[in-house]
Amino acid sequence: MNRLLLAAYPKPYRSRHGAELLACLSEAYPGRSWPPPREAIAIVRAGIQTRARAVADDTARPWWLDGIHLAALVLAALALVPYLQDVWHWALRIDPGTHAIAFRFSGWYPWAEGEGTQIRLLPYGLLPLISLIALLRGKAWIALPAAATMIYAGSVFPGGTLFGTEGKVGLGYYGLGAPITARDLVLSATLCAACLVLAVCRPGRLRRHSYRWLAPLAFALFVAGGLHIIAISPLFQRGMFVLEIVGLLIAWVATAATGDHRWLIPVAAFAFVRVQAIVVQPNGLMQSLPDLLVLVLLIVPLPALAIAAQRRQDRALPG
Repeated sequence: MNRLLLAAYPKPYRSRHGAELLACLSEAYPGRSWPPPREAIAIVRAGIQTRARAVADDTARPWWLDGIHLAALVLAALALVPYLQDVWHWALRIDPGTHAIAFRFSGWYPWAEGEGTQIRLLPYGLLPLISLIALLRGKAWIALPAAATMIYAGSVFPGGTLFGTEGKVGLGYYGLGAPITARDLVLSATLCAACLVLAVCRPGRLRRHSYRWLAPLAFALFVAGGLHIIAISPLFQRGMFVLEIVGLLIAWVATAATGDHRWLIPVAAFAFVRVQAIVVQPNGLMQSLPDLLVLVLLIVPLPALAIAAQRRQDRALPG
């Protein structure tokens, strides 16, 4: 299990120092396959700092372009989350019936049958999924039309058989803010704008992430679809809340370690989309946290990251 902790470090670091670090852990904690929680957190934090320094030292692309790329990845994931179950069932040709996300009937694919069946060919979640995979591989020219189609699908609601009606009404999750659905065009428009900037600014310069990053995505699809964990489940809500907090902490650790501002961009994009969702407050949708608390959790990380970056830069200046 100690090897799992090493995944926090970049591959070059693991190649040079991985064996040494494993030997130190075995010597410090003999007979244990996992160090104490405090030590494990320290190792993961050091790994994140090492990765952040490697990214900040890479001069192949400007920091702002990398930041916009990260923001597009965050927004694509944010748009996909409420439709994970929908995409999984469509891919495996499953008729989920009453387990579907807020669907009032059981048949909604060409192969599904049931009372009140409405045909739709594709799930809406396929669009942010395509954008996310394309952005992971640095192919903004593929993500851009998918994001533009998200705007179209949300703006023509209701109607049409391509994405249907119910596939665009499914409830969003109740993490940091009010639920976001396909009809909220701020999310899709912001994602489309980010993809447009990336596509125009020499896509070949974008960072390409390994296909191994698709493993967590496949696991999320399995959990949501295979275990029927829907967006209105308390377990789903708490899990997403924890993931969002962890993401903000990672951005803070990376910024504090490097003094680089690129991680401010995805945090700002996330906060912008979430704050407007709270202000709009879609009618008929529940909330799990008080608005004031959510606004604080969304807004506070921005000045915190800026202060952390400034302090790191001040320490780097010669006295």
